[in-house]
Amino acid sequence: MTRKPATMKRTLVALATLLLTSVPFATAATPRALPAGSLPNDLRLQPPKDLNGYFPFTPPKSKAEWDQRADYVRRQILVSQGLWPMPTKTPLNAVIHGKIDRPDYSVEKVYFESVPGFFVTGNLYRPKNVKGKVPGVLFAHGHWQNARLSEESEANVLREIATGEERFERGGRSRFQSLCVQLARMGCVVWQWDMLSDSDSHQLSRTVVHSFAKQRPDMNTVENWGLYSPQAEAHLHSIMGLQTLNAVRSLDFVLSLPEVDPERTAITGASGGGTQTMLLAAIDPRVKLSFPVVMVSTAMQGGCTCENSSLLRVNTGNVEFAALFAPKPQGMTTANDWTKEMSTKGFPDLKQLYTTLGAPDNVILQRGEHFPHNYNAVTRSAFYNLLNRHFKLGFKVPVIEHDYEPLNRDQLTVWDAEHPAPKVEDPDFERSLLKWFTTDAEKQLRRSTDSVDNLRQAVGSAVEVLVGRTLAATGDVEWQLKNKDDRGSYVEMSGLLRNKTHGEELPVVWLYPKQWNGRAIGWLDDSGKSALYSADGSVKPAVLKLVNSGATVVGADLLFQGEFLPDGQSVKQTRTVANPREFAGYTFGYNHSLFAQRTHDVLTLVKFLRSAEIGSHPKPTSVEVAGFGGAGPIVATARAVAGKSIDRAAVDTNGFRFGKLLDYRDPQFLPGGAKYLDLPGILALGAPHPLWLAGEGKEPDIVSNIHRATGQANQLTVFSGEASQKETSVVEWLLK
Repeated sequence: MTRKPATMKRTLVALATLLLTSVPFATAATPRALPAGSLPNDLRLQPPKDLNGYFPFTPPKSKAEWDQRADYVRRQILVSQGLWPMPTKTPLNAVIHGKIDRPDYSVEKVYFESVPGFFVTGNLYRPKNVKGKVPGVLFAHGHWQNARLSEESEANVLREIATGEERFERGGRSRFQSLCVQLARMGCVVWQWDMLSDSDSHQLSRTVVHSFAKQRPDMNTVENWGLYSPQAEAHLHSIMGLQTLNAVRSLDFVLSLPEVDPERTAITGASGGGTQTMLLAAIDPRVKLSFPVVMVSTAMQGGCTCENSSLLRVNTGNVEFAALFAPKPQGMTTANDWTKEMSTKGFPDLKQLYTTLGAPDNVILQRGEHFPHNYNAVTRSAFYNLLNRHFKLGFKVPVIEHDYEPLNRDQLTVWDAEHPAPKVEDPDFERSLLKWFTTDAEKQLRRSTDSVDNLRQAVGSAVEVLVGRTLAATGDVEWQLKNKDDRGSYVEMSGLLRNKTHGEELPVVWLYPKQWNGRAIGWLDDSGKSALYSADGSVKPAVLKLVNSGATVVGADLLFQGEFLPDGQSVKQTRTVANPREFAGYTFGYNHSLFAQRTHDVLTLVKFLRSAEIGSHPKPTSVEVAGFGGAGPIVATARAVAGKSIDRAAVDTNGFRFGKLLDYRDPQFLPGGAKYLDLPGILALGAPHPLWLAGEGKEPDIVSNIHRATGQANQLTVFSGEASQKETSVVEWLLK
């Protein structure tokens, strides 16, 4: 029988008053909510989303609504890129040399260190006869191999001239130099730097940066790991994150030049450079104008490993990333690629956002569906016009390029006998680089453990992103009864908790005492709702003791537990997208991890218990959750984001640490899980609320210190007895 949503109190009291025919419980199997062979009607059972999905942007109804959403998405980007907290900004140690003079501009060779020993390379174009402050422009190239140092073939240049893509036989040999030269002639300082593994940047190989396909056993370790390994993902180390940091430090470099006007800074780039443009513009308020080319789209989001990272596009996408720059001036383009529908899918929504924010004319779309994927002369002219207009450069419109003599590879490369290149494609450097980021982040995060407020800002804000859902965002949950049996002093009911907002469905069992005292306790472990029962089908003595005390006890099948398993076999490895390359970002850049999804299920349970008030029936006076086995860390994580909505939590960790996993398909894998002080950091976020903790041997310093800092050290109970006594100990603690 299906009932409409009601309070748990109303539903359960009504059911408890019914005298139903009972069956011998000692021989009963764990109750089911659905017929055997049926699966829950849960959207998460559909195939996972990949980079070729559909990524629409829904414009907000108000500025206040957008401010809240933008703050979260911006934080999501920073966390996903390994930039929360921002790595310590060490000295750039910039070297500028090899100046080449031309009549109206100069070109110099530059390298600097974004972090110690990690070099960013490129060329600096400056206008001649500078008077006062001038605009600074960052140019991020995309997936053109050896882009900055490349020269187009004569045949390709002629073809591009014939199709209108380029204008000059000489200047057309390098679209990259063409843009820089023209901007310098317009009075701008221009910094063009290399993507990793490109041109002069070879500390990491092209295979690692762009072509990674198989996990490397020598890099898959719990210490001194390499990129793409489970531990790199658990600490949010990625090629994309390294490139995003290089973009941030590139802006630091440009703003360090005395002639650059900090109020007139711009970034542009095409393809993968368009991705870098979107991200830097989204996260760094120092950028004043943005022009991402052939990348803003509701379709394909970027296919390379250097354009993907875990967590980045979960419930968001490139159009919303571009939206984060509003209401500042921004332009974008289309071509005969994945951007070709932008004029009807995506751009109208951006225009609506800019209108809501009072700047409808600050966003433009330069259409070019008749051109292939490009940053050609027509597109470049659109950028010059936008820059000219908003930075008030005073040039006649439209701004058109003039020909020039391109520099060759030897003239542009930054390395020579006096400026030797660092070691090329060095795996030891790769390990040491990631170790630097790990150590730096841990130092910063540990400084936040002096108070709960600081911990929640530094760690809690990130954990919200790792989980991808808060209790407030859990949505509307309703209960549907399926089966009920009178067990004498209590009623046993099975049914479904439906999260209507997110399309999720949980099979649950309630053991509801007829003399309910207002307490509701979730009892969870790896077996799902079977956690309430012994092998013979009887209610576990520990659980029965809670029920006899007057508490309602709830068991639930979290995702891929119990009734989610058609063959009854527990999940050993999680699903991935169809992409055969063994990169976690292709799956977890677009989908929540199973660990996060199971955390959502706990939040759904808590949300129902907390919101089950209709009419005169009260909510539960207390909501408590106990987690054992693999459910222990999940309960700890749910508590970290739910806060005081879980009055008391009992967590058996079994010594689990995200930092020990060596398979990104492990059901307990959580991108970023190890970075934020691992499970102890998550546990500490529950302070000062009562916590029973087992599986640690001794209390983790972070957890005990935070409880002491709040003056609530007595709210932490650490169990160190025999494993067989854990459930008994939890019950005793709950009944105190």
